[in-house]
Amino acid sequence: MKQAPQPPPLPPHWFQILLSLADRDLHGLGIMNDVLERTGGRMRLWPAMLYRNLRRLVDAQLVTEIDAPRDAEPGGGRPRFYRLTPLGRRACAAEAERLAGFVDVARRKRLIKA
Repeated sequence: MKQAPQPPPLPPHWFQILLSLADRDLHGLGIMNDVLERTGGRMRLWPAMLYRNLRRLVDAQLVTEIDAPRDAEPGGGRPRFYRLTPLGRRACAAEAERLAGFVDVARRKRLIKA
């Protein structure tokens, strides 16, 4: 039986954006803060970079822009909220599996503890 082709690896910042949206809808600042916190400050998504890549993720149908929730606090403009699509969820999961495979190899080679 032929195995389905694997999707190409995601750029690291795409993976982090998708991971931010995996369990909740967020606005741009929420995504930036989530990535910064989760990566211990090692990945900072500046606004221009974030919104350029969110546009690309929307074009790739991995993310969709949604209306702001009614309880969203306006902060000097209309907050843009985003949601992971089913295709985006599959792409994020595939990337997580790919990365987990590397971690498994590193454990077997005793580079990190099991």
